[in-house]
Amino acid sequence: MMNLFQMTTNPHGIERKREFLNDNFVCIGWPGIGDLTNISADELQNKLEQTYQYSEEEMSASLAAIHCFIHTMQDGDYVLVADGDWVHLGDLGDYFYYEVYDTPEDGKCHRRGVTWLKSLPHSVLHAGVQKWLTESEPISQYKGPLPSARLDLWITAGAAPEATQLTEKGHVQVDEGTLAEALDILKKALHSEDSERRERAAIALLNYAK
Repeated sequence: MMNLFQMTTNPHGIERKREFLNDNFVCIGWPGIGDLTNISADELQNKLEQTYQYSEEEMSASLAAIHCFIHTMQDGDYVLVADGDWVHLGDLGDYFYYEVYDTPEDGKCHRRGVTWLKSLPHSVLHAGVQKWLTESEPISQYKGPLPSARLDLWITAGAAPEATQLTEKGHVQVDEGTLAEALDILKKALHSEDSERRERAAIALLNYAK
């Protein structure tokens, strides 16, 4: 069963959105604690206590975020990254540690590779996902119901759950009205004054055409 996560784009206080999209990865902060492959909860807490002067609340939040990134996320799960009125959906790879970036100045050493699948307007997302993306945590897991297959199609189901249904093979069927509305939004975005928005709209339409 696949899982869906969201991540903010400023780990370690540095905006990484363009790096995430251009270099096909996501990362968290917390430099100075070394490779976290197969680390236990006690070992992680000890490393954080030795490296950071955290309050009890800060320690709890850090442990939860790191555990989610290192252990809860799995190869083949999905991640959403918000980008203004748009979101980017990607297929996650395994965790890996990039020692050269384990510095206080950089901090992008804890990574997962991402294959970006599509970019789409926030307004065409499933209603439950739209609400979830308003949360402020740096990383969180979607707890609502998910399809057994083709999450990349389900996520574009629109705000009305009744507009979709799963086929026997697990694919999602979207009613013509919802589909037409989503395509209209993308077509309008093609004429935006924002060049990046035009580019993302073009990519989304090309993905649909496939």
